[in-house]
Amino acid sequence: MHYLPLSPAFFAILVGLFLLLVTLIQVHILRYAYTRLGMSSGAALLVLLASLVGSYVNIPLVQLPEQQILSGREVWSFGVAYSVPVVVDWPGTVIAVNVGGALVPALMSLYLLGKNGLWGLGLVATACVAAVCHWLADPVPGIGIALPMFVPILATAVVAWVLSRQHAAVLAYAGGSLGTLIGADLTNLDKVQGLGAPVASIGGAGTFDGIFLVGILAVLIASLSRRSAPPAAAAAQPPPG
Repeated sequence: MHYLPLSPAFFAILVGLFLLLVTLIQVHILRYAYTRLGMSSGAALLVLLASLVGSYVNIPLVQLPEQQILSGREVWSFGVAYSVPVVVDWPGTVIAVNVGGALVPALMSLYLLGKNGLWGLGLVATACVAAVCHWLADPVPGIGIALPMFVPILATAVVAWVLSRQHAAVLAYAGGSLGTLIGADLTNLDKVQGLGAPVASIGGAGTFDGIFLVGILAVLIASLSRRSAPPAAAAAQPPPG
């Protein structure tokens, strides 16, 4: 099951944002961006690249009976164009997991929370973002569940900074990614049947754009926190003069 979750034009915008991020890191404008995420800049960029490439792949889980399926069209929701895949003799709505919008960010979120020992704060951040996303998520015919693109970003930014300035970047990535997946997609699966969507992908069309932008947001938040010298190193420095 391979198709772009967004229209080519909107997907190109996300690719452009990714390339801009790469450029800013290469010219050292965001040189501190990944110290708070606990990984190298190369590894973090690979994660974002994997999200982009993986957005093309959906892993089918179950199939729901459907009387009428929409096919081969663009559906607009909250100002974003989503692509409904072209299908022939499709038996019903397939519930799938998007590799780039669900598997990659979910596994990376669990890794970051475990590495930084932030399970408690991560749970709170995820719950807060999930509540906001669930409240604003909207069932869209032909697509499944859609969410305004900037809702996960704004909710994540506020929650992460309120919970912990020191670990805001990790909480932004983990809480934003998991919160969006849970609040928008998982808690609304009961609303998918009857929408005529050939594929209702968790982390795919309808939420992928917000989840990907949450990853970029985490980098930008991290870049606001400059590394400070550890106490031992600071004490070893000779006094001025």
